[in-house]
Amino acid sequence: MQETLKPLLPPTLKKGDTIGLAPLAGPFQDGPYQKGLTILRDLGFTVKTLQTSTPQAYLAGSDAERLAIFHELWKDPEVAGILGIRGGYGTMRLLDNIDFDLIRTHPKPLIGFSDISGFNNVITERTGLITFHGPNLTTLDQCDKESLACFFHTLTSMAPFAAKNSIEVLRSGHARGVLAGGNLTTLNHLLGTPFELNFDGKILILEDINEPPYALDRLFYQLFLAGKLSKLQGLILGDFSHCGETEDLWKMVLDLLKDTPFPIWGNFPVGHGEQNILWPIGGTAEMDSGTGLLSYPEQVMVK
Repeated sequence: MQETLKPLLPPTLKKGDTIGLAPLAGPFQDGPYQKGLTILRDLGFTVKTLQTSTPQAYLAGSDAERLAIFHELWKDPEVAGILGIRGGYGTMRLLDNIDFDLIRTHPKPLIGFSDISGFNNVITERTGLITFHGPNLTTLDQCDKESLACFFHTLTSMAPFAAKNSIEVLRSGHARGVLAGGNLTTLNHLLGTPFELNFDGKILILEDINEPPYALDRLFYQLFLAGKLSKLQGLILGDFSHCGETEDLWKMVLDLLKDTPFPIWGNFPVGHGEQNILWPIGGTAEMDSGTGLLSYPEQVMVK
């Protein structure tokens, strides 16, 4: 288990800054790619992209190419932040060879979700750098106005939205803890590896897509049996698109965790739907079930 490192807040971005686009996982189509570029430019950013030469069936390029591009963008002094182009699959193939010293020595905002969420959580644990769970380049055009506003606001102020939505308080309570999580399937796949994550004392946010109810049941039970859900400060469930009836999922989770004391929320605006607000992996937050508010007790998001 990794020791807990002091949180490291990356510098804020400003209009005119360059965001590097990293092909970390799956291949991507030109249409969503171009729409994402337009949105970034409309927000006032410039972009830099380094394409792989040999996209594969389910990868944007070879492991060596994708990791080399990531490191090159990180070393580039003109690149102020890095945004994943697409999720899908592929980031866990890179974990063994990440240059964690480079990342901690030259902190930058790193943004992505879905398959990239595991990559970001590992980087946060190994370096202390606060990374960001939020839209990939190719999903920016699917986001609603609030999600895009949150994307810009958080990256340019390092003070996240006090996110409030029509959440469902499945079990009430108040909690304060460091945020972790992302895609349920991706995080489960790190169990039993050297990169298995530590969720003790954390507020865990989870989302997924296209998983039938029995598969979600299996994924949650695997986390539970691995001891990953018993010592949380809080659990927040986001969007579970095309995963069956949400009420059935809520019931299963509440039954599984009936002997735990922490608050549990559902319907939080993160995931593969149009609502996908940016939130800081490694940042400190508070859950207030009375107001339905996830807030950040310090503007700089750290203890």
